[in-house]
Amino acid sequence: MESSFVSLLWIALCAVIAPLLAGLVPRKLVPEVVILLIAGVLIGPFGLRLATTDDAIGILRELGLGMLFLLAGYEIEISELTGRSGRRALVVWLICLGIALAVVSLIGLTGLIHAETALAIALCSTALGTLLPILKDGGLLGSKVGRAVMNHGAFGELGPIIAMAVLLGTAGPAEAVVAVIMFALIAGAVTLPWRRIRRETSQIMGLIRAGSETTGQTTVRLTVLLLVGLSVLAEVFELDVVLGAFAAGFILRQALPRGDEQLETKLNGLAFGLLIPIFFVTSGMAIDPRAVAAAPLALVLFVGMIMIVRGLPVFASSKLERELGTGRSMFNTRESARIGLFAATGLPIIVAVTSTAVSAGQMTSANASVLVAGGAVTVLLMPLAATLLGDRGGVRPVRAES
Repeated sequence: MESSFVSLLWIALCAVIAPLLAGLVPRKLVPEVVILLIAGVLIGPFGLRLATTDDAIGILRELGLGMLFLLAGYEIEISELTGRSGRRALVVWLICLGIALAVVSLIGLTGLIHAETALAIALCSTALGTLLPILKDGGLLGSKVGRAVMNHGAFGELGPIIAMAVLLGTAGPAEAVVAVIMFALIAGAVTLPWRRIRRETSQIMGLIRAGSETTGQTTVRLTVLLLVGLSVLAEVFELDVVLGAFAAGFILRQALPRGDEQLETKLNGLAFGLLIPIFFVTSGMAIDPRAVAAAPLALVLFVGMIMIVRGLPVFASSKLERELGTGRSMFNTRESARIGLFAATGLPIIVAVTSTAVSAGQMTSANASVLVAGGAVTVLLMPLAATLLGDRGGVRPVRAES
């Protein structure tokens, strides 16, 4: 237990220093996430060996990963996903997955890589949870570019999560599909009681609201229960816990369709104040800089493949998208490039998929380090490039879409 507190002390120190350093960079061009990862490398077992990821830290890490995906799921609007742009984003992600599987299969024939399926899933992911604070800080969530990034990001996280369950699970693909369907049905049933509970006259809702402003903090506790409960349910069906976390955020949005500013403030405090920094620092602690330095070409190729497999199709789709009733391009070339760059930002799914592959003996820790480092590079470079491409005229509002 003593070593756990020592490790937590160093992680907490990194969590405090990271936003201060990020604030010193003009226009916040270096995301705080990148600094957290670098700090993790420095204090981790491959660096100064000041901290380790034992069972206690590991639990906090899993909760941090869960909160990251819960907040991402909470930001998703069904109307956006089922609209024209949402349907297009789904088709684009499926195209990305097909391209990724084809590319890694061809490379796999040379014997240069293993764990082709895990690599393909990593290539077509988008770090929506990581992008959220960047989009918020940049004032993009209310713009049409921000909405497009949210749509592509939603499928860029949900798609790989389901692909991991079906293609990387211990059971066969058919059994995995059945497990995903069963999980979705049970998770969906969780929302049914809220139709009655959330009525203004509901006594239970009155108690929940009253307790939310006391030491009971009922809304926060219910959210944590939802997160942990669906994560456990995912494990019961032998699915990755990130599916449960993502579903928890999605269900929370259905329970609070108009949002809840007070709850969101508290969740952001819990998530970004404690749990999510722990996840990113410990992710950095798992990176072996010697393994990355020994394979610089592999790192560059991986980042380049992400840009081609994920960024390029999203860019092309955005460039071809037209406004309803006018036939005019929805996005100009610069806006399309920004959307493609944001979509090519990946990390949490890369961490999850490499961890699964390493645990299954399909990937070495050294190769996983290279992929996670590549994900960190995309978090640094892609939002940076997208920010520099930002329109000087400012953010334009979103147009309603049928």
